[in-house]
Amino acid sequence: MDHSHQHHHGRDPAAASFPIDPAGLPEATRPAVIEPGDGDVIALAVGPVAKRLGDTTVRMLAYDGSVPGPTLVVRQGTELVVDVTNRGDLETTVHWHGLRLDNSSDGVPHDTQAPIAVGGSHRYRLRFPDPGLYWYHPHIREDYTQELGLYGTILVRPADADYWPGADRDVVLTLDDLLIEDGRIAPFSPTETTHAAMGRFGNVFLTNGEQAPSSLTAAAGEVMRFWLVDTANTRVFNVRIPGARLKLVGGDSGRLEHDEFVDEVLIAPSERAVVDVLFPEPGEYALEHRTPVGTHRLATVTVSAAVPAERPGPAAAGFETLGGAPDLPAERAGLDAWLAAEPHEVLSMVAEMRMDHDMDHGDMDHGDMHHDHGHHGMSHGDATAGGIEWEDEMAEMNRISTPATMRWSFIDPATGGAPDWRFTVGDRVKIRLVNGLESDHPMHHPFHLHGAGRFLVLARDGVTEPNLVWKDTVLLRTGQTVDILFDVTNPGRWMAHCHIAEHMESGMMFGFTVDA
Repeated sequence: MDHSHQHHHGRDPAAASFPIDPAGLPEATRPAVIEPGDGDVIALAVGPVAKRLGDTTVRMLAYDGSVPGPTLVVRQGTELVVDVTNRGDLETTVHWHGLRLDNSSDGVPHDTQAPIAVGGSHRYRLRFPDPGLYWYHPHIREDYTQELGLYGTILVRPADADYWPGADRDVVLTLDDLLIEDGRIAPFSPTETTHAAMGRFGNVFLTNGEQAPSSLTAAAGEVMRFWLVDTANTRVFNVRIPGARLKLVGGDSGRLEHDEFVDEVLIAPSERAVVDVLFPEPGEYALEHRTPVGTHRLATVTVSAAVPAERPGPAAAGFETLGGAPDLPAERAGLDAWLAAEPHEVLSMVAEMRMDHDMDHGDMDHGDMHHDHGHHGMSHGDATAGGIEWEDEMAEMNRISTPATMRWSFIDPATGGAPDWRFTVGDRVKIRLVNGLESDHPMHHPFHLHGAGRFLVLARDGVTEPNLVWKDTVLLRTGQTVDILFDVTNPGRWMAHCHIAEHMESGMMFGFTVDA
């Protein structure tokens, strides 16, 4: 990536770069639901659309003309071929997030495929070994392309019809935000990532691509299953539905060890959560993002009277029952030895601020980088409660930070250098992730491992994980240490990275090898 680009304050960095005019473009549509059969071939096209947001229309990017892209509904154990055509703004790939597949279809530019040129196409061969919700997005300049709407979902139905508890209806929801300034999407530099320090926090919330949609409906006494995925560049969502009962039943890759009743569900960028919701009475219910800084309505669910009222939906009768994943009790039984073992690998997350590189010292108060927030009118406790950055308190500094001035990295503390991982199919690897406080800007990081396998969280800050679930992404709060157990199943060259798009583009990624 070219870091020689100079910052010219007051000049629009988008003027000579990515197009912004929506005139003449097709209006963005609602996402289709595609249910291909085993071995089918489908087409997916990347291209610009005009997207209405309130009183303004902006130019965005879409898969098949919709934001988000189509939801693919497939059966566990099947295969699918996807032909992707690129009519977007820059070369691209598609990463099939969370799928354990052949690494040639993983979508990492130069590692597993040549980028798809504008006007070009590429064929992906997908496999679906695990039930749950997965998603797809680009792996080139995600800070721009994913922010502009290139993301879609994949719902993998289990081979075992009794895998999930009963639900009356399924709703897949992408949770996202978009930064709008002066009636349009805040500009991007064509040569480097901006907002590198904290990531690009949006000020407009999008649920399935819409602002606070009110189209969701249910009947009193019904159980609605929400399949949630956080597709935002950097924002962590804390989801609540006041007045309804929430039961968390699944995570990134399938069912929880134990279903549990919850008041709220925390989802970091790229994580998924499967939540069963019982609406006890007719009325309007707000799906909210609630943080110490404030509450935002993400969607409204209109609940009608049950018909007949004395006989609720068939799923409600089993709602009080707390079941769990069929395979995870066996994993729990073998956990003690892994908890006691020393980690095979340790990974530290580090920010290095380069004050003397390509930035006017007057633009940044060095104290800002260390969370000296008193003069911003918001207390340290509000915006960083629980080790999570809930909002961008340092917007001007964040906007002008780039990989040249803010370098994020993973360090192997044993060598002081980049991690050098080599595993073999069949390995189980204990990895210690350390998000220490000693770097220039401690912040939360959603750590993602590509489809070489899947992992269980063993412990957070030495406390054994009470409820296991197979994962591909784990949130590291500021100052936190997390131990994971990586189950290595697929050979090839793979990627690991922070799923804050701007952090990944600023160096927070590395490749590793799995031998057959």
